[in-house]
Amino acid sequence: MSLSESWLAQLQVEGGRVTAPRRAVVEILAETDRALNPAEVYELARRRHPAIGLVTVYRTIERLEALRLIERIHQHDGCHAFLRAAQGHEHVLLCERCGRALRFVGDDLEDLIRSLQERTGFIIREHWLQLFGLCPACQT
Repeated sequence: MSLSESWLAQLQVEGGRVTAPRRAVVEILAETDRALNPAEVYELARRRHPAIGLVTVYRTIERLEALRLIERIHQHDGCHAFLRAAQGHEHVLLCERCGRALRFVGDDLEDLIRSLQERTGFIIREHWLQLFGLCPACQT
């Protein structure tokens, strides 16, 4: 089963209908390696399903985020975009120019987390690291 089919099945289990417009949004977000904002998802989805509405895009994004299938990315310009949710202990490298996202595993933050807990009294349950820069293609 493809990733998009798995996501559609989860949406359906949660009471969501699988319509052609919703399928287009799910396939785009499941297949991309870029962080996409809702307007970009809408434009890409219109190529697959011209009658799609912007409300459908936003509602589908909300459902996918609630199911923790996608996650909100804070872009360099302050806007939000969305990307496939991390699998395990992954973090994100995000290209400031093209939006390409690359996942990396980073478990060596334990000393920092332990130190922060000791200094602040917080119990840190989870963390997320995003790094911004330029991918190799955008450096030229």
